[in-house]
Amino acid sequence: MAKQLTLEKCDLEYKKNGKSHWTSGLCRDRLVVRRGQPFSINMFFQGRGFEASVDKLYFIVETGPYPIEAAGTKAKFALSDSVYEGAWAASVVGQEGNMLRLTISSPPNAPIGYYKLSVEAITESQSNTFSAASFTLLFNPWCQADLVYMENDEFRKEYVMNQHGIIFQGSYKYVNKIPWNFGQFEDGILDTCIELLDMSPKFIKDPSHDCSQRNNPVYVSRVMSAMVNCNDDKGILYGRWDNIYNDGINPMAWIGSVDILRKWKKSGCQQVKYGQCWVFAAVACTVLRCLGIPARVITNYNSAHDSNANLIIEVITDEAGKILKKDSEMIWNYHCWLEAWMARPDLQPGYNGWQAIDPTPQEKSEGTYCCGPSSVKAIKNGDVNTKYDAPFVFAEVNADVVNWIRKGDGSTEKLYTKTAKVGLMISTKAVGKDEREDITHNYKHPEGSHEEREAFKKANHTNKLYPRDEYPLDNMLKLKIKVSPDMNKGNDFDVFGVINNISTMEQKCQLMIVARTVSYNGQLGPECSRKEMPFLNIEPVSEKKIPLRIQYSNYRDHLNESNLIKVKMLLQLHESRTFLLAERDIYLQNPEIKIRILGEPKKFRKLVAELSVKNPLQIPLLGAVFTVEGAGLTQGQKIIEINEPVEPGSTLTTRVDLMPQWRGLHKLVVNFESDKMKAVKGYWNVIIGD
Repeated sequence: MAKQLTLEKCDLEYKKNGKSHWTSGLCRDRLVVRRGQPFSINMFFQGRGFEASVDKLYFIVETGPYPIEAAGTKAKFALSDSVYEGAWAASVVGQEGNMLRLTISSPPNAPIGYYKLSVEAITESQSNTFSAASFTLLFNPWCQADLVYMENDEFRKEYVMNQHGIIFQGSYKYVNKIPWNFGQFEDGILDTCIELLDMSPKFIKDPSHDCSQRNNPVYVSRVMSAMVNCNDDKGILYGRWDNIYNDGINPMAWIGSVDILRKWKKSGCQQVKYGQCWVFAAVACTVLRCLGIPARVITNYNSAHDSNANLIIEVITDEAGKILKKDSEMIWNYHCWLEAWMARPDLQPGYNGWQAIDPTPQEKSEGTYCCGPSSVKAIKNGDVNTKYDAPFVFAEVNADVVNWIRKGDGSTEKLYTKTAKVGLMISTKAVGKDEREDITHNYKHPEGSHEEREAFKKANHTNKLYPRDEYPLDNMLKLKIKVSPDMNKGNDFDVFGVINNISTMEQKCQLMIVARTVSYNGQLGPECSRKEMPFLNIEPVSEKKIPLRIQYSNYRDHLNESNLIKVKMLLQLHESRTFLLAERDIYLQNPEIKIRILGEPKKFRKLVAELSVKNPLQIPLLGAVFTVEGAGLTQGQKIIEINEPVEPGSTLTTRVDLMPQWRGLHKLVVNFESDKMKAVKGYWNVIIGD
């Protein structure tokens, strides 16, 4: 009688599997593999080796707290002679004495998550079951049968493997780019991402069903959209937009997702304070990339928040140029969300590819603060009857804007409709470089084109369409606001209201130009400059240029970290009592953080980063702090506090030690804060050799 086969240990070949599955950054002390692709293990038996003539081996894989075969969370399969694609399978690669070399295959639609691998050994009717190994299974953009398959290898490097990126802010007239450390392969991040799914109300309500649905990137990305904000659950980020952040961290101060995810995990899944749109989007991007779903952060300039789903944004201004908040819908200076790449078998053909997902809590979807995934191709076609949340996303990029003025007697007059104001310069980081790629054409046809208007009508088929009267006085007067070329925070500068009288008649009017600080989401702050001219004559066929001086002393205490000032110009013709309105958002530039790398950039060899920033203000900076991080360069964040004041015009310099962990391109990300200069960002690309 043959001796019972006994499993002694397993070698999970971390290095080999990590390299072939593009998970080397996660495979240092565990097995992390991608579904639909074989991985290798070596099994060592005690006393004797495997004998095919007398031994039978069965393998059991299980995921979730209640694994069952019917739900796809458990599978049992026998050792076979060859690998079966599309199913759980095990086959022999080779045998050396008591060691058996095996290949384990998983189906491309298996649920992602933690798995237990057990082995049942049967020898002459005697059966023993051994716990063999644990592994983590991820989505696989390299596998053609996976719903997240992405054919282009450069795209996979950018949208799955790249641990750093660029997010665009500012205004569409002046695009500002900030660096971000996604860090999806940093220590502990994978466990935190899976715990995020386990904290979802869907998992808590029905763990078995939830785990079975984790085979579907549509489901996983929708759960993630809800869990990155904490509005309905024990999610990650608490959103705040009122500029009161004393009990947390100013959203503008974050430079990466890693610190946010670690804070959430360490606190026992307590909300992290505070987030705004780009922070929500960037953290979600980290989670999706970590789980294997290609993702990228998107910025939409002049982004509409359509609260009543009629695809019309109505903005009502009083005669002093002030927006009446109670009656007006919002246009954000910019708004960030993310896109995830996946097939959509739940939608009609043609709607695969990029899907818009917005974890910033704005409106509820099916009772929960989440948004998407919504097919970008469907948005472009005006097909808003597709799930999920297509009407809201369509309005963000393609709503029409109707401006009204409320007169002193309480009556309201329509000024004009703008069909090309919303959804400008939709932007994302370009593949393989730190430049902006304009993807507006993915979301909409060219403004004013027949195709664009047809898509709008299709999306808006149940609502009123306003006539496209851009300006009622276009044949008489044109207004424009021009700015100085160099507008740096701390400086005084001029803006100019320009009035063109293109008629052959003199125009008598009154003019008001007002500058106010503004948040990126459109919330206006106090005035910082105003000019009123009750009697202004514009000669026939002439141009008049009116300067408005904006002084640092007037905006210093009111400018928030968005560094934005909104200038409005309101003109009223005396004879007809007709109004004209022009506006422009101004972005004030922060000083540059200069970064110098000292030392030879090689793996496991200390480097020094020298950081310097000049105080451009007319007053000293107090409480200066540098925060530094970079995937593979630092172990967590490094914080350098400066105790002395930084005098006006002087340059502050400090140094920080780095220890590169692996070869290739890295990005060192820096944030500088002080009492009067916030959210100053800088970065430096470092190429590490062996």
